[in-house]
Amino acid sequence: MTTSVAIARIQEYESTLLDSATALLLEEIGFTPSPGERILVKPNLVSGTNARHCCSNGLVVKAACAYLLDCGAHVTVADSPGYGPASQVARKAGLTEPLGKLGLSVQTLKRATPLELTGGGTIGISQDALEADRILNIPKLKVHCQMTMSGAVKNLFGCVVGFRKAVAHNRLGHSHDVFRSMLMDVYEALPHASHLMDAIHPLHKDGPINGEPYELGMLTASSSGIAIDTAAYHILGLQPDQIPLWQEAISRDMDGATAESIRYPLEQPELFTHDGFILSEERPLDFHIMRILKGRVRSLLKYFKK
Repeated sequence: MTTSVAIARIQEYESTLLDSATALLLEEIGFTPSPGERILVKPNLVSGTNARHCCSNGLVVKAACAYLLDCGAHVTVADSPGYGPASQVARKAGLTEPLGKLGLSVQTLKRATPLELTGGGTIGISQDALEADRILNIPKLKVHCQMTMSGAVKNLFGCVVGFRKAVAHNRLGHSHDVFRSMLMDVYEALPHASHLMDAIHPLHKDGPINGEPYELGMLTASSSGIAIDTAAYHILGLQPDQIPLWQEAISRDMDGATAESIRYPLEQPELFTHDGFILSEERPLDFHIMRILKGRVRSLLKYFKK
């Protein structure tokens, strides 16, 4: 079975073609919501540190939201950063001003509900995400010191509410097999998600936060988070044994998990080169308990300062 990944070449975020390219990509993958449909737009708001480079770009998120509003959809933009409210990270990442022009603001995903995990136990996933009619996931493509790469599947881990993500790192981070299984369980639990990947200037050298932008010039969309990630990995010259989530998708025999199963209706992957793209140095998956506690204290202080 083939899975479509639509690609547009966009060199800069300020491109006059960004709005039309975003609409074309979403139409190409069949993401045309009906009037009144409740769409959760899920950007990647990982941290207020280096936010302009490690988070989804505000102009990409704005272009997607403008398209959805033109379709008559009811749009909510929300995420659950590991530390701090989404609104603060969004401001530092440059989402607040462009979304404000559309009458939108960034909210924090809340209302944790237990999700049973394949490997046993549960994790608290946002009921806000589960109740959306559809999700438009807008990941920032980037290197990741623990998972090698972060794309569409990894970005949906942000639907796990608040500090539970850090706790999951501590509780499940003893094993890449266990941790990657949990991430894929979260991906599969979220209904009706489509994906618009910000790979115009992906993050390389040190991620998921402290890296540098790489000029790839790619904006891409798919109804499959597996396929859009596989396409990005393939374009960057990577192999499944380098990326735990790619291995997990293959082990579950998921559609789009092999480069050969992907169809490209617009631009072809050969148009893009990965010369000079550098992966992050690998670091342990698990978080030390003091890191979790310190992060929780910082989050509470930011909350009370609002």
